[in-house]
Amino acid sequence: MAKTQKIEKEEPLAKKLWKAADKLRKNMDAAEYKHVVLGLIFLKYISDAFEELYKKLVAQKSEGADPEDKNEYLAEKVFFVPATARWNFIQGKATQPTIGKDIDEAMDAIEKDNPSLRGVLPKVFAQEKLDKTNLGGLVNLVGSATLGTKEAQSKDLLGQVFEYFLGEFALAEGKKGGQFYTPASVVKLLVEMLEPYEGRVFDPCCGSGGMFVQSEKFVNNHQDYYKKKGKQGLSLNPADRISIYGQESNQTTWRLAKMNLSIRGIDSSNVKWNNEGSFLNDMHKDLKADYIMANPPFNDSDWSGELLRDDARWKVLGEKFVPPAGNANYAWILHFLYHLAPTGQAGFVLSKGSLTTNTTGEGEIRKALIEKGLVDCIVNLPTKLFLNTQIPACLWFLSRNKTNGKFRKRDNEILFMDARNMGFLINRKNRDLSEDDIALIAGTYHNWRNPDGNYIDVAGFCKAAAVEEVKNLNYVLTPGRYVGLADEEDDFNFEERFTTLKAELEKQVQEEDALNKAIAENLAKIKLTGNG
Repeated sequence: MAKTQKIEKEEPLAKKLWKAADKLRKNMDAAEYKHVVLGLIFLKYISDAFEELYKKLVAQKSEGADPEDKNEYLAEKVFFVPATARWNFIQGKATQPTIGKDIDEAMDAIEKDNPSLRGVLPKVFAQEKLDKTNLGGLVNLVGSATLGTKEAQSKDLLGQVFEYFLGEFALAEGKKGGQFYTPASVVKLLVEMLEPYEGRVFDPCCGSGGMFVQSEKFVNNHQDYYKKKGKQGLSLNPADRISIYGQESNQTTWRLAKMNLSIRGIDSSNVKWNNEGSFLNDMHKDLKADYIMANPPFNDSDWSGELLRDDARWKVLGEKFVPPAGNANYAWILHFLYHLAPTGQAGFVLSKGSLTTNTTGEGEIRKALIEKGLVDCIVNLPTKLFLNTQIPACLWFLSRNKTNGKFRKRDNEILFMDARNMGFLINRKNRDLSEDDIALIAGTYHNWRNPDGNYIDVAGFCKAAAVEEVKNLNYVLTPGRYVGLADEEDDFNFEERFTTLKAELEKQVQEEDALNKAIAENLAKIKLTGNG
């Protein structure tokens, strides 16, 4: 009998590279190793792109092309790579003890010839704790993948590798990794719900730039939308449809963002770094964005709020509402609102406590947001989605003008969705949202806000609640209060539970008294009959 041949599915390039690269890490901390690996991947990418154009220019020498002219590369939006930084040169040095120094010098040389990369590339390869044999092995490993040619770019090979590595490093780093990385499924959910077809996209705490990358993917995935618009000469290039603005306070994370955007050809000139952060040094003071997407630090108590008591952002609701100095959640909300265009929309992650808190004026800010018709939708998220915290999280969606005609007039409604039971476990500690989960949540939101939508309330999942109903529940925004799902955490009735426990205890005491009485009577009878 012939044996059935087992056909194994080929492992994706990103996964293959990760497994091999991780083996070479040895005892090096993931937080440091990511800059080594991602830096080499970036170097390989720009070298591949350069070499492809270089060969083309060499072939066109007779027509006046100069393969060593930097302007030739600038015209094609390709980074110029000097001779000592080209991959063939670097790989030729892979077995030499000076390989670390050679790569650092290559990074310096590339930055000198490409102003947009100055201060961005890592120079961490010559450090003593990085084993040079392992580094050489990593160079040869990365050299085995073609990442920057036109064909590779059309397949987004580098983007897939870079994104996969960011996620794996975030998992390896655990809590610390969550500072630069928002889970891809959460980023995709925010983007799919907001639908940034065109306009200014802003993330004032942008991490490694995931919101921008996903927004560009959204534009690429909806080419039919632009074609249907039928405008003469309408560009289908994402760079012509959306422009991005960002800010990041961690310099190493900002570098990751700049590389992450550069490999996709996304203009990152408006993605700024300063170590003071968006509150103390808002580098986009005059920006009014069409879309704001963000995952700010949860419950940040160290945001220098005491220095900003008179900031103009706190007057965005008409009257002055100063957020508490001990928690930045509502400062972020006001910051987002301040930067929204008149018809702008914002979607962002916050801790679930932001939906109910009344601490130091937060309840008053939430009340004003609701009464002014700015809160559009609230989504309760599953646990274990985020790598850096176990704090329950939710999504807020704000709309600057819910009567502007772009969507259905819904200024007297708020959509609530409870997605806590969605998602699947990746491992014991981490959960993720599936494509179906994302489609269901985003589709429900679109059906609710679109004029031609076929939205209906679904008990336990979604409810379009009138603002009056929210007022009657003391401006609490927890979805479990509206969608009808029993929620012990949110709807715990202390008085009712106390009364029940008290009654149960009294009953037990009565039963115990009756039992003791019966025992005493029986003992008395025994003594009287002399049977004791």
